[in-house]
Amino acid sequence: MMTTYYYLVASQKFLEEEAIEKEVLKERIRNYQEKGQEIDFWLIANPAFLDTPAFADIKKKTPQPAAAIVSLNQQFITWLKLRLEYVITGQFEAPSDSIPDPLK
Repeated sequence: MMTTYYYLVASQKFLEEEAIEKEVLKERIRNYQEKGQEIDFWLIANPAFLDTPAFADIKKKTPQPAAAIVSLNQQFITWLKLRLEYVITGQFEAPSDSIPDPLK
C-alpha cells in the first residue's frame, strides 16, 4: 500500500541552526504526546529519496549535506514552509521500487 509523504528539504546546516524550526518540532512532539497522538513527521539527515533519479534536480538545488522534514500531514509542511526561507517542498509516494524506505 502506497502512502503519500510530504517533505521540506534544505541544507542540513540550515535546518539544524534554524531555532524556530527546532522549537516548532519540540512543541509539536510535546503536543502530540499530550494528546496521545502518533508522531507523523520525522527529521531526516541525508534523506535517501534525494538520491533517486526523480529527485536529481531538487538535490542539485539543495546545498549538501541535505536534510528533510518528512510528514504525513501536508498542512504541517505548508505551515513550516511559510516560516522558513530557502526550503523546497513537495511530495512522493512510498514505498516504491525507487524509495523502499521513505524515512531513511
